[in-house]
Amino acid sequence: MKVEALEAIPYSLPFREPYVTARGKLLERDLLLVRARAEGLEGWGETAALSLRGGAGVAELAGEVEGVCRDVLMDGGFEPDRIWSALARCRSRKASAPVLAAVDIALHDLAGKAAGEPVWKQLGAPAASPVVCNATLPAANPTELRELAERWAADGFRTYKLKMGLASDMAQIATVRSVLGPDVKIRVDANAAWSVPQAVERLAAMEEHVVELAEQPVAGLEQLAEVRARTRIPLAADESVASPRDARRAVELGACQMVTVKLAKVGGISEALAVAGEMPVYLSSALEGPVGIAAAAHCAQVLPSHAVTAGVAHGLATERLFSETIGTGAVASRDTLRVGDAPGLGVEVDTDALEARRLV
Repeated sequence: MKVEALEAIPYSLPFREPYVTARGKLLERDLLLVRARAEGLEGWGETAALSLRGGAGVAELAGEVEGVCRDVLMDGGFEPDRIWSALARCRSRKASAPVLAAVDIALHDLAGKAAGEPVWKQLGAPAASPVVCNATLPAANPTELRELAERWAADGFRTYKLKMGLASDMAQIATVRSVLGPDVKIRVDANAAWSVPQAVERLAAMEEHVVELAEQPVAGLEQLAEVRARTRIPLAADESVASPRDARRAVELGACQMVTVKLAKVGGISEALAVAGEMPVYLSSALEGPVGIAAAAHCAQVLPSHAVTAGVAHGLATERLFSETIGTGAVASRDTLRVGDAPGLGVEVDTDALEARRLV
């Protein structure tokens, strides 16, 4: 397909409540939409500025899209069944993973629309199934946390992810378990904030509350391997696995049982599936809007099955954390997301809402 235009649109979405983690606090999420036009069709992609992880801001990401990927795609186009090849050309010119993710998603949307098929079918899924998701609870005081947990529970959620890495860690998990009872699943995410001794100590203390898994309790695969040898709680890598090569290294070290993949972190749908070919995967969002979440929900349809991730909910219900949106995509129903049969991602962007949230 010949790409006639590639546009980067920075925007932001406000959180309902401050999003607090061990890495800092966000009041709104800076995001980047990519709009690709080809042969009378329009494809949408999205990525997040991973600023709390030391990544580039949306202005820099937009510059990469328009200064690197636009020329590559407008000069050479892409083949719908070889999207990876177009991305490789962008990667060879030093495009970053978040930018590759947005472009990858936009090209998948275009390819699906050109074929008149949903992305999940283009990826090889025989049918689309509901994607079960976890609730995400930012760090908060016990009263606020209780209110947040009860709100998610009223919406039918059965798995809860708690942000860890603060002095209130034990109070957070004790509060949620006491509010929600013994039947829900609780996972913890420290965003690499703990040392190895801290992780071992705190995970041991948390065992009484029955923890489903712990995401990235420490920094680095070697440190993860140390913790894994000293805890009974399953570990999932996040920041430490951003490529298939990282996943292979995690397997070699025995660092963790699984990895949570964010499209913005690894570089899009194509790369996410490559990571999933190396070790068990479940998906999480990088707090994207409707385009990025829809893309992840389509990707979830073709993840390989593994016993270790059977029944593990995906972290893709995060649009509920925002007080506004710029469109519609995957349909939320209790703790699931559903993708339909519309061509491409099935996303409708509200251009007026987008303009109101656009970043200058």
